[in-house]
Amino acid sequence: MSSDFETYEQDFGTITAEVTNKIGKIPKLSGEEKTQLVLNVDKQLEEVRELLEQMDLEVREIPIQSRAMYNSRLKSYKEEMEKLEKDFKRSRIAYSDEVRNELLGDDAISSESQLIKLREERAHLLDNTERLERSSRRLEAGYQIAVETEQVGQEILANLHTDREKIQRARERLRETDTNLGKSSRILTGMLRR
Repeated sequence: MSSDFETYEQDFGTITAEVTNKIGKIPKLSGEEKTQLVLNVDKQLEEVRELLEQMDLEVREIPIQSRAMYNSRLKSYKEEMEKLEKDFKRSRIAYSDEVRNELLGDDAISSESQLIKLREERAHLLDNTERLERSSRRLEAGYQIAVETEQVGQEILANLHTDREKIQRARERLRETDTNLGKSSRILTGMLRR
């Protein structure tokens, strides 16, 4: 069964490579040639859809232990198919630069220069936005540092206040001790005289 799946994979790879090549050519063509190529690609995309359906049926028949690997491969093929369909849609409505210039004349050139100018302005705006964001980040960092510095300052002031109270208590004890020593000295002097 997995050999059938691999055969479908090879067919898928071959057809999608052809389709990708043809999709790249579509915008450069016009008239009947473009119409024929679009029909051809449409037919090949239908073949790819049928291949994906066959692959899906094959995966359902594969034993459960091997099924996850095949399911992931099938999923990637389906995503590739979606991308091809989007590219095909875009290519059908796209015109080459020459056709666009013929249709629009000088307006195409001026609109192209306007487009370039708009892109430059957009790039300039994005650059300014980045600068503003960097400045905002710097300001935020500066504000954080200021807040942290203020907190450290408050802690230091609280510590100094505590130290001041300790020093004042120590002075009061010294005064009391000095007073007591003075009294003791007078008592001893009085005792000595007797």
